[in-house]
Amino acid sequence: MSTAVAPPVATSPEFATVCDDLVGAVRLLSARGWTPSTSSNFSSRIPGHDDVLAMSRSGVDKAFFNAGDLMIVDREGVGVWPEGARSSAETPLHVAVYDLFNAGAVLHTHSVNATAVSLLFGQTGSLTFSGMELLKGFSGIRTHETSVEVPIFANDQDMERLSTLVRRELAGKSLYGFLIEGHGLYAWGQSIAEARRHLEVFEFFFELQLRMEGLNVRA
Repeated sequence: MSTAVAPPVATSPEFATVCDDLVGAVRLLSARGWTPSTSSNFSSRIPGHDDVLAMSRSGVDKAFFNAGDLMIVDREGVGVWPEGARSSAETPLHVAVYDLFNAGAVLHTHSVNATAVSLLFGQTGSLTFSGMELLKGFSGIRTHETSVEVPIFANDQDMERLSTLVRRELAGKSLYGFLIEGHGLYAWGQSIAEARRHLEVFEFFFELQLRMEGLNVRA
């Protein structure tokens, strides 16, 4: 339920810090070409305010992303503040990730490499990376002698239906991200910095995979 009066969380130092951290992350991802135009969306929990999330507004060019481009939604994804602000249609997917993995932040990007990999391997339903040193960039992994799965879901404009599928298919799994075919990557972590690190690791693996497939990719 929206309100014209700013709730206490909107003026809290915790929200201000989250805004600063998200703006920094989004600007970095945009500079790397992973958030073209108004694509992509981002969210974070706000310490001390477990009933709400900070969420990027819909339709914002990420190259110019700033604190005013963030809003507050409740844990169902419904806008809380400011009144009339609109979050992405993909907000239900963010909420699903928080519920499934107790994430601290969720970053969704539309890079060329992630999209290409999702199209190449979409029919397999997942992609697995094994035996590589950079796997240790994922939280909790201490050896290259392991594997990380990246599920791939068919794209669907019905986000409620897609989020229901994600909840059903990923329940009980230990993951760091998933792909949507022809769309992009969702990555998460316990903090904005950790989520960004996980996303960077995925991008390394996606580019590596494409090079191994003998395809030309943008550096």
